[in-house]
Amino acid sequence: MFLAIEEMRQNKLRYGLILGLLILISYLVFFLTGLAYGLMQENRTAVDKWQADSVLVSSEANRLITASKIDAQLIDKVEADQKALIRQQAGVAYVKEDASSDDKEKVNIFAVEADSFLEPNIVQGRLYEKAGEIVVEQNLAQVEGFGLGDEIYLSGTDKKVTIVGYTDKAYFGVAPVVYMDLEAFGDLMQGDDQQVSSKLASAIIVRGAADKFPADLENVATADFIENLPGYKAQNMTFGFMIGFLIVISAIVIGIFIFVLTTQKSPIFGLMKIQGLSNAYISRSVLAQTFLLAGFGTVIGLAGTYLSSLGLPSAVPFENNWTFYLTIGAALIVFALLGASFSIRSIFKVDPLKNLS
Repeated sequence: MFLAIEEMRQNKLRYGLILGLLILISYLVFFLTGLAYGLMQENRTAVDKWQADSVLVSSEANRLITASKIDAQLIDKVEADQKALIRQQAGVAYVKEDASSDDKEKVNIFAVEADSFLEPNIVQGRLYEKAGEIVVEQNLAQVEGFGLGDEIYLSGTDKKVTIVGYTDKAYFGVAPVVYMDLEAFGDLMQGDDQQVSSKLASAIIVRGAADKFPADLENVATADFIENLPGYKAQNMTFGFMIGFLIVISAIVIGIFIFVLTTQKSPIFGLMKIQGLSNAYISRSVLAQTFLLAGFGTVIGLAGTYLSSLGLPSAVPFENNWTFYLTIGAALIVFALLGASFSIRSIFKVDPLKNLS
């Protein structure tokens, strides 16, 4: 270790360039990981809040709540520990009636049964108590006109609704969720006969085992339901491959740099062998250098990612996950050591007799 540190002190610029490259690579990997995890969470956080074991949707909906419409009375035919109806509808929210597309916010409307486990937690304000009152995801508070007590429009109705509370971590399909009472949904939303609309639901959310349910419903485990969300699996696979390839590329890059440095130092290694230093000792020194460079580069890159996350606007779907970070950081170091291990072979080939002339 002493030899590795002393050599880096004597060649600050050379090793500084390698360290800078590793910092940039690790920063990119960590930042992409934060974006990938943030996007993943914005697809599913509202579903995670259900703490449900399964979702009963229409058997013709292909496991999609967005395509499911069921008779609300079917809940009486479901035997489960806990069960609740939900009505889901994608839409937009806006302040002015003649708002342009740029002034409209994409949202998902969740209409849930009163006093059920699906009711949102409140971080500010209060829960809705009557028709025309809604609770929205707290990040919408940063949009002008979406403050507590403000009246807004929702697509599907020409009536204004009032924001009375904020909830947190409520995203579905990468859009903030707007909550309202299930009965109020039937009274507000137009396009269907109100009597028919009030008798419809999108799904039945179940906690515990669904022991019995009608044949025209499909029981989907929550994990499978999330996995089947549009774009969710493809998005995660895309980011996974990107991050994996970046880790491999970083290993190749550092392996090339260490190999070039090792080759350039062949005469020095020859002198070391003449002085009695073994191949194993020199090899450990090269690996120690790689470990220090990769370790410092990973730590500084991670620190840079965290500091960057503090300054990002809330509209950016970024979220830190330290378990992922630690796993990826360890992978970066291990792969860097594997890349450097290929240069060790050149150390064993150095002939000390050539340095006697």
